[in-house]
Amino acid sequence: MLFVAVFPTQNGKVAIVTGGAKGIGYQTVKHLARLGMHVIIAGNSETEGQEAVRKIQEETLTGKVEFLYCDLASMKSIRQFVQQFRAKNCPLHVLVNNAAVMLVPERKTEDGFEEHFGLNYLGHFLLTNLLLDTLKQSGTHSHNARIITVSSATHYVGKLHLNDLQSRCSYSPHGAYAQSKLALVLFTYRLQHLLTANGSHVTANVVDPGVVNTELYKHVFWVVKLVKWMTAWLFFKTPEEGASTSIYAAVSPEMEGAGGCYLYNEERTKSADVAYDEELQRRLWTESCKMVGIPDESSRVP
Repeated sequence: MLFVAVFPTQNGKVAIVTGGAKGIGYQTVKHLARLGMHVIIAGNSETEGQEAVRKIQEETLTGKVEFLYCDLASMKSIRQFVQQFRAKNCPLHVLVNNAAVMLVPERKTEDGFEEHFGLNYLGHFLLTNLLLDTLKQSGTHSHNARIITVSSATHYVGKLHLNDLQSRCSYSPHGAYAQSKLALVLFTYRLQHLLTANGSHVTANVVDPGVVNTELYKHVFWVVKLVKWMTAWLFFKTPEEGASTSIYAAVSPEMEGAGGCYLYNEERTKSADVAYDEELQRRLWTESCKMVGIPDESSRVP
């Protein structure tokens, strides 16, 4: 709660938070709404979404929060969500790419993508690109629009297999999750490069929330769950603590005009060395465009 008080009010601004119905996303939505933002929760459960809206409105009293259905494991659903949002004819100042699945058994999205890569990465890749024009129109020289993407420390051990992004050769839940989180860092750095090259008033940053006690751990082995339960109070952050860096990236005056940063505990830090490989960033971007079916306009930018 204390960190919210230091941030300026955000009246008149609009934000979208994916996975905003629970965990870190819920806390992010709540605090942005408390600061005066109109926040749209993008999620794949109408029941959870509407319940989150009700609770946040009760807790903040003045919070303007709404839910729009968006299944990030479906390219069709993402496109429908963007159409619904555009129909509102409102600006977009903050996009928080927060939703994720972790350590799920091997399974595919409706478009045939491995679920970690398809939902955590490709879903957000498409969503961000489809909302980019609105973000560019909403940002100004003194108040840039902001894209915040939630990665994880697991990206440090991730390997990007460009020839096997769907983990078909050998599936490991840990490897697939880490690869999706590394892809998000590479994507953010390439996106910032493109935004800068185009002179856009939009910044893109990636945040590491730390090890947070959320439902993401529901697919881990029961022994790990037991250890997690026994040590949570000692080692794990609360969802509210985990959300603090996302909120900082979204509204802090210190981050005005700053992009291409990896943030942890509200401070800039270094990501994995491989994430700075510009050729890998370019190749992943091009391949991602093909996968989600959008033109690769970055080919004109070195």
